[in-house]
Amino acid sequence: MKIGLVSDTHGYLDPQLPDLLAGVETILHAGDVGSRAVLEDLGRIAEVRGVRGNVDPAELNLPPSLTLRFENLQVEIQHQLFVPQDELERWADGSELQKSSPERRARFVESFHPATQVVVFGHTHRPCLVRMGRLLFFNPGSSGKKRFSLPRCFGTIEVFPRGVRGVIIGLEGADGTLPASVWLPLGE
Repeated sequence: MKIGLVSDTHGYLDPQLPDLLAGVETILHAGDVGSRAVLEDLGRIAEVRGVRGNVDPAELNLPPSLTLRFENLQVEIQHQLFVPQDELERWADGSELQKSSPERRARFVESFHPATQVVVFGHTHRPCLVRMGRLLFFNPGSSGKKRFSLPRCFGTIEVFPRGVRGVIIGLEGADGTLPASVWLPLGE
């Protein structure tokens, strides 16, 4: 099973996305959708499930978070994590573990349902794909119009019987700044 991930479209659907997402069974949108038209256009590709971002209007009727099950995989989607993405990345690479409170990291990990294996989020416009213990944290970055100096991108999750592979894909050509992929074994 293959799942497409987008975030921070802000009312703009990149014209490459329909071809690049062809064949996915579901598309998860991590918020800041921006318009009903984006949801409708994505819905022509595959089923869309999304969450409300901090700039999304109430009339989009998006929930603040979702927990979904795909085969042997449970995914939680939210627009913004309660820890900064920089801190999450330092925890994942181990550089922050000595400096920060292990209790804060434990509270953060425990805030997700015990059956969850993948957490999809957005908000920062900066792609992030890191494994921390039993969890894969995945921010597909912004697939909307270019903002700041950040790459425009999206992601995919492929679900296999024994694991999950997350991949971030650039929309502006490969420039070496995007993580390639991360594998998370399931059932460990």
